[in-house]
Amino acid sequence: MLFNSLNFCLFLPIVVVTYYLLPFRLRWMLLLAASYFFYMCWNPYYVILILLSTAVDYWAGLKMGACEKKESKKKYLILSILTNLGLLLYFKYFNFFAGSLNEIFLASEMNARVPLFDILLPVGISFYTFQTLSYSFDVYRDKRKAETHFGIFALYVAFFPQLIAGPIERSTTLIPQLKNRIKLIPENLMAGSGLIIFGLFKKVVIADRLAVYVDFIYSAPDVVLPGTMAVATFFFAFQIYCDFSGYSDIAIGTAKLLGIDLMENFRRPYFSRNLSDFWSRWHISLSTWFRDYVYIPLGGSQVSMFRTSVNIMIVFAVSGLWHGANWTFVIWGLLHGSFLLGFKFISKWKFIRLSSEKLGSLHVVFSIFFTFIFICVTWVFFRADSVSQALTVLGKLTQVADFNPNFEKHSIIGLCGLFVLVLVEIKQEYFSDKWYFLTNENSTFRYVVYPIMIVLILSLGVFDGSQFIYFQF
Repeated sequence: MLFNSLNFCLFLPIVVVTYYLLPFRLRWMLLLAASYFFYMCWNPYYVILILLSTAVDYWAGLKMGACEKKESKKKYLILSILTNLGLLLYFKYFNFFAGSLNEIFLASEMNARVPLFDILLPVGISFYTFQTLSYSFDVYRDKRKAETHFGIFALYVAFFPQLIAGPIERSTTLIPQLKNRIKLIPENLMAGSGLIIFGLFKKVVIADRLAVYVDFIYSAPDVVLPGTMAVATFFFAFQIYCDFSGYSDIAIGTAKLLGIDLMENFRRPYFSRNLSDFWSRWHISLSTWFRDYVYIPLGGSQVSMFRTSVNIMIVFAVSGLWHGANWTFVIWGLLHGSFLLGFKFISKWKFIRLSSEKLGSLHVVFSIFFTFIFICVTWVFFRADSVSQALTVLGKLTQVADFNPNFEKHSIIGLCGLFVLVLVEIKQEYFSDKWYFLTNENSTFRYVVYPIMIVLILSLGVFDGSQFIYFQF
């Protein structure tokens, strides 16, 4: 069930109204049933995977909670890791690794072959796998007690607003909220509705309009003009941002209608002054997950410079692979890791520090510009179907040639929507301390803006059943 579908427009009000009408003791049952129904609309059989992961981690958590010594907990943590990563590796990565091995065998003229399977990737498996794994890690580290209520734990794993594409929530923040006696607060309904409306605007008015141009140009990169390819790459940067941050806004807004707060997942990432800043603003729930459960356990920055560098490259390589079973994603991650290390190294030079101080605000402008250019260029590997196609696109971007963007209706509408978004984010970045731009406006203003945005969405949006980009991850 897509957020940008009529089915969800009917599903959500029914769930919210029923939720507040039910007595407190029955609400978790409603949300769990709604969450499983929401997921089963994609493929009813794959709900078995969520149930398996939930049952194993619930049992492992109870067993770890009953152990007094940390060493005794380790076997149950290993069980949780093997179960969750085993499912993820099979359904998402088996054919990728098998295909890569087959290519090596073929190049080496070895008479061997690994069989491939017709596997359908379960939607959202990367997200709920990481969410339930974080619970197991936290119980193992004594950061929280094992959850004894199976229904609440199952709801934590499958909570429908963020089940498919995050934010990846921690049990320490979400489970307590699922147990709260939440009252109907009009402000929650107002704020949640605003987030949903703005998220839909990003998705159907900006992302899906720009996608038409991007898909057309990237379908044949070898025959388009370099300038046109540059425009398509620029458009993709905003397509993927509006697509994914739009989903996050809708997810956070949906949970807000139920009185539940999910974590902020995007914080105007294209205003970043460097790559480190970018990763503190982009897909925050994932970057903090890798920080807490991969980077820090490896030693983080509390080890030698060499080990720290290795740790950073491991995190970015795994992060790239998490996004997709393709070498393009691995290269994308390694590029970010390499340039992040390069920035950490040159930022220590006295000449660089003095130059930054002398340039002042101009340095900030240059930093934002060059960081954005780097991000756009590396998005090529994220968008391309193969490494060879990515290299073709990059080759185009290095050429100087005629420019003929040939904008049509989709592109013009997308650009107009993008203009509105940029104005909003400038206000957020420099003139407001609120992460959502309408939360600090009075109700009268919002009563005027909301209907206008709804009209824009219905009149200018694309409603062709297109999925959110991150559903494939």
